[in-house]
Amino acid sequence: MILYVNGDSHTAAAEAVNVHAFAQDDGNLWPAGREPHPDNLAVSWGKQLADSLGYDFVCEAESASSNDRIMRTTKHYLETNIAPDLVILQWSTWEREEWLINNTHYQVNASGIDDIPQSHKQQYKDYVVNINWPAKTQQAHIQIYNFHLYLKACNISHLFFNGNNTFGNIFNRYNWEGCYLKPYASSYNHILRDKFTKRNNGYHYGAEAHKYWANYILNYLLDNQLV
Repeated sequence: MILYVNGDSHTAAAEAVNVHAFAQDDGNLWPAGREPHPDNLAVSWGKQLADSLGYDFVCEAESASSNDRIMRTTKHYLETNIAPDLVILQWSTWEREEWLINNTHYQVNASGIDDIPQSHKQQYKDYVVNINWPAKTQQAHIQIYNFHLYLKACNISHLFFNGNNTFGNIFNRYNWEGCYLKPYASSYNHILRDKFTKRNNGYHYGAEAHKYWANYILNYLLDNQLV
């Protein structure tokens, strides 16, 4: 049995036990690049959930990931591997995009500080200045619903949840058939922020919060007969 998870830093367990988001932030692990730091991944909600279920664990989450990347890498995994028994995807913020530049995928967001090749600096400035949040939210809503339909057509059991943003401002809402945890009302961050202190006064939670979230997801899976 296999649990496959994907997402951004919340699923990569950035800073959960050390200060690193990427493995390469640790000089001893530079060749591992943008993969999650293994010490953080070991206490991630996904790993703890897989252990509770008795499943093998596959994680393709990457800090700073866009939803474009999450969908692309998930689809590639499904097309090139034995189908997992359960897929759980944590969605990133709606404005993030993935740009393919010189055969390299770059994750960009509205922070204005992303490292982009000089050839695309002006495009990035325009992107930051012209972000249309309602339009990006609506676009993400449709893309994610279509990905739900794709997984359903593949007969793959799956669950989605929001990392930070929600679809609370969306009026034309879909029936997610139990496959999306509170899409219009809440998120991972919303649920954890009143119970746990973020690490290093930043954006991420520690191992205890990941344990709580693993149990929270497990209960949802059981209640909705997804496992």
